[in-house]
Amino acid sequence: MQKTWNRLFIILCIVSIRVDLFAEETRFQSFDQDPSWIGHNNRTGVTVSRQIIQDFGYSRTNHGGVRIGEMGGTICPAAEPSYYAKPIPQRTLDNSLSASGSLFCTGRPFHVLLGFFHADSLNEWRTPNTIALRLSGRGDVFYAWLEYCTSRWRAGGDSPQSFATIPDPNTGRSQLKGLLVNTRLNWSMRYDPQANGGSGSITATIGDQSAVCHIDSTHRSDGAVFSRFGLMTVMKSADTEGELWLDDIAINGEVENFDLDPHWEGVRNCTKYSSTNVRPYFDFGFSPTNYAGGTGMGEMGGLIFRGDCRYPKTMAYYADKTSELTLARPLRASGRVVLRRGVTDSTVLFGFFHSRDSVQVNPAQDSGLPRSFLGISTDGPSRDGFYFAPTYRTANDAHGQVSARDRPPQIYPDGKSHSWSLEYLPSTTGGQITVALDDRSVQLNVPKEHVATATRFDRFGIVTTWIDGNGQNVYWDDLTYTVAQ
Repeated sequence: MQKTWNRLFIILCIVSIRVDLFAEETRFQSFDQDPSWIGHNNRTGVTVSRQIIQDFGYSRTNHGGVRIGEMGGTICPAAEPSYYAKPIPQRTLDNSLSASGSLFCTGRPFHVLLGFFHADSLNEWRTPNTIALRLSGRGDVFYAWLEYCTSRWRAGGDSPQSFATIPDPNTGRSQLKGLLVNTRLNWSMRYDPQANGGSGSITATIGDQSAVCHIDSTHRSDGAVFSRFGLMTVMKSADTEGELWLDDIAINGEVENFDLDPHWEGVRNCTKYSSTNVRPYFDFGFSPTNYAGGTGMGEMGGLIFRGDCRYPKTMAYYADKTSELTLARPLRASGRVVLRRGVTDSTVLFGFFHSRDSVQVNPAQDSGLPRSFLGISTDGPSRDGFYFAPTYRTANDAHGQVSARDRPPQIYPDGKSHSWSLEYLPSTTGGQITVALDDRSVQLNVPKEHVATATRFDRFGIVTTWIDGNGQNVYWDDLTYTVAQ
């Protein structure tokens, strides 16, 4: 009997040792007060601002019309919405839409949207609930794109062969030629909900150039609502102001020649102010706010642009220090998250990374992911909106990410709070990362040879990408995460 008890004691000791070997130490952070996490270049935008000048609307001038009176003026790309537009009876993707008129560009650079939109959903570009021409002045020419975005931030545009293109002499592929400035050009735009097999199509002309944009059949079910037609800023970040003039506009058959002030609706269209949303200057870290829906005031996040590994000041992070973690053992994290603003061509990375490897200055532009990273990306092609998806890159540049066919969870820049989790589990055949957002999840397999690399992590938090781009405003709270293995 004594031998039996001795054997049982030995077995329990072995089991206890194995449990200790594979037990993880986790930490909880509620951000009820500033945790003094480690920041690296994360507040470069605190003292940077740019003056925004918006001065557009009705004008008793005549730059390209038939008579005195037109709309337009100085318009500046900025994060903050600005527009001058006519309220229209509410329309959807089930209704026909049309607009036409004349435009005149003086040669000053500009970047604007002209089209149908919803006044209550202006927050970023791509702008939800829009059918629009995007016009960009570049000195002696300007360029045009035809695009749309649904109520769920899924977007589409015209083909590369649209609007004044010529073959590239080096590649043979199409490249934009540009349209003439200082010339009065007629334009038109029409949306037909029955075209393209019932999915809908947009056609547009500027001068003698034309473009066609088909609504993706999977996007049509998202729907879109339009309550205005007019001129609005491209809502990315602060940039240089320019000039554009429009006249003799017809909207769904109703003509406005601007002989008199039509008293269209103007929002922040005649103002001067300073904006701190200036690319590529970051402003993220501890925040005394409660956007993510944590249990108390305080969270982490802010304005996060994509980074650029070619320059030391354009890579940043805000993170807690952990012991050295590897791919040989499990990693876990969970908490609350909210995406308040998301511009097309933007990415936020959140998870486990290395304080040196992940922000190493180098000329490589082959991947947007930093080395030695495992976590979550809020990236996504504009046609799909924003994913909440697992991704990783090892110390020797092996990497992995899910695709659209894997159906990763989507997160919308609508200010709604979500619960999330991240779990990495190694095995004898490789590893697997599982990311969940609310009740949706997706898995990413990590090949055995990637697990075997000498990849290590010593930080947990936000880290920037290695290829530059636009910004997001995202916040995280009530975090539980692995700090030791």
